[in-house]
Amino acid sequence: MIGTPLWAQGQADKAPPAPRGEKPAPHILPAPTTVPGRPDIPNAEVAKKLRGVPAPPFPTPADQLKLSLLKLPKAFKVELYASGIANARSLRIGDKGTVFVSNRQLDKVYAVVDRGGKREAKIIASGLDRPNGLAFHKGTLYIGEGTKISKLENIEDRLDNPPKPVVIYDDLPNHQSHGWKFIAMGPDQKLYINVGAPCNICIPPEENAQIRRINLDGSGAEAFARGVRNSVGFDWHPLTRELYFTDNGRDWLSEDLPEDELNRVTKAGQHFGFPYCHQGNFTDREFGWGRSCDEFVKPVALLGPHSAALGMRFYTGKMFPESYRNAIFIARHGSWN
Repeated sequence: MIGTPLWAQGQADKAPPAPRGEKPAPHILPAPTTVPGRPDIPNAEVAKKLRGVPAPPFPTPADQLKLSLLKLPKAFKVELYASGIANARSLRIGDKGTVFVSNRQLDKVYAVVDRGGKREAKIIASGLDRPNGLAFHKGTLYIGEGTKISKLENIEDRLDNPPKPVVIYDDLPNHQSHGWKFIAMGPDQKLYINVGAPCNICIPPEENAQIRRINLDGSGAEAFARGVRNSVGFDWHPLTRELYFTDNGRDWLSEDLPEDELNRVTKAGQHFGFPYCHQGNFTDREFGWGRSCDEFVKPVALLGPHSAALGMRFYTGKMFPESYRNAIFIARHGSWN
């Protein structure tokens, strides 16, 4: 038996060069054999069986909404405000009391108006790309789509003949995973936009995993907070004007870890850990090597594992008892699978 000379080792396994004048065969990446973030799951087919059932593309009839099962504090009550809106997601209230409702997976924005004591949902925009985000400011409704921000001016005076949305900003990455946008108007008269990570867990591109802010004409874009996996709710403290935001933690690590977070931004440009650190106290098993959670801003509260906080607001009203004043309400969706 004749061995391969040392100088030739590593050469024998290489494919022969393509004949002159012919293109080499394209390099085809093999199909993934594991689920990203979960090497213990053998393949993507197994992962499909773990996914939740998607919501139907039509609204639940009002008589099938089991409001009586909701548990409330003493003296509180809950009632149906409006029904018949498919895939309803974000809500904003206009200066004249109009309730605007967005879609996350469908393509419409609605206005709920009172017609002689009966509430009616009117479509004011359609054909949009995942118009999840809504913000209202001085008569203008801002809409956050998958890749752009648009506006409808003087919309409450034009509900019967709404104008077409006017795009003010379109420099947003296009991806499906965490690609919908949550937006809100800050006390500095700027629009704040969540730009989620395009993955469960990865080193995100520079333009992702952040909360971005822009001027109302679309100029002056900047990353206000980084290391944010996917925030679907933020608001400003009524007294300190500091931004608080929820952040949904990664999947495929454990049923009990990591917990979702409530965070506070005390200055622009802070980093909140993703993908290196989770819930402020342990590093990621794939991307946390050589990193410390002390490098990043820690959450002010933990919200439970996979609780999927979808919205948060500071309560500034007067209907509830005084103890609720300036407290935070957080809506938690629960695990998707």
